[in-house]
Amino acid sequence: MVLVGRGDRDAFVPVYEAVSGPVMGLAYQVLRDPAQAEEVTQDVLVELWRTAGRFRPERGGAMTWALTLAHRRAVDRVRSARARGERERRMALLEPMAAFDAVGEQVETRLEHQQVRGCLEQLTELQRESVMLAYYQGLTYPQVAESLSQPLTTVKARIRDGLVRLRDCLGATR
Repeated sequence: MVLVGRGDRDAFVPVYEAVSGPVMGLAYQVLRDPAQAEEVTQDVLVELWRTAGRFRPERGGAMTWALTLAHRRAVDRVRSARARGERERRMALLEPMAAFDAVGEQVETRLEHQQVRGCLEQLTELQRESVMLAYYQGLTYPQVAESLSQPLTTVKARIRDGLVRLRDCLGATR
């Protein structure tokens, strides 16, 4: 670790090989999630590389240091997840639950359908027919053109104009 602290990249290889397995094992033991344990292991190894200059052999071994970092990181993740879950639970309790009103929903849907039907009636016959084929029958614009024996550009213009009129009509009824 002393050599790693001096920026010796080659010296990090044996450190990595020695500590990565135990760090991963400890992280998994705390977290019980392989993906999170891998993230903690990566974080610890990066931190070992970046902070190797602070390593003091008289205070303990490199393995002890690495495992201490791993344990702290893993416990922090557990605490963070618990705190997040607790916050979400409290927020859910504070938010009033809107009761689902099936009858109200049906009435609203029927009213919307009536509005659309009423607005469709205001279109010209050619616009209504084009829009109905495209949006209710699911035909593509070329299929609508073929079905109506009209040029594609004419059908596109009818549909566009019809949709504009529908938008205006529906906007006015709300």
